[in-house]
Amino acid sequence: MSTAAAPARTGVVLADLLPSSRVRDIALVAGGAALTGIAAQIAVPVPGSPVPVSGQTFAALLVGTALGARLGFLSLALYAVAGMAGVPWFAQATSGYAMPSFGYILGMLLAATVVGALARRGADRSVPRMAGTMALGSLIIYAVGVPYLALATGMTLSQAVTAGLVPFLIGDALKAALAMGLLPTAWKVIGRKG
Repeated sequence: MSTAAAPARTGVVLADLLPSSRVRDIALVAGGAALTGIAAQIAVPVPGSPVPVSGQTFAALLVGTALGARLGFLSLALYAVAGMAGVPWFAQATSGYAMPSFGYILGMLLAATVVGALARRGADRSVPRMAGTMALGSLIIYAVGVPYLALATGMTLSQAVTAGLVPFLIGDALKAALAMGLLPTAWKVIGRKG
């Protein structure tokens, strides 16, 4: 008898391990939005930048990966819409859409969808694949957030990169390392129990 855990099948994300129902989907979408809002409050201002370092990018990528593309998108859409409507759960208890950092929120919406689709293909099952998934998700967030920052503030693209990307690279590497440990480990634990 083998003691090796059976590999988790692809096409499944962590959320699929819960019994499927509309109630489950609503709870996961609301929970993902709330997790992102709570993580956004872990924020540290960056000198010279209108964008703080926060936990919201980590939460957005984690939500997308754990829930899959559809529920991840819906969760981040709820987060964005509620924040635009006045719920103060963007970084540093802000809300609205007339802020220079709103492009990052739009990027998180897209990134959660992409990493969720990759998770369905098994990207969250190993450390190397998870590293690539987190890197791609972060790249998407910056690809939307940095140009938006430049437009919203009148910065040149070079200035926006200096203020809205460079100071965050070390923190993003740490967040990616955390995710690289969390998700593949969760699948290993589940494989042992299954």
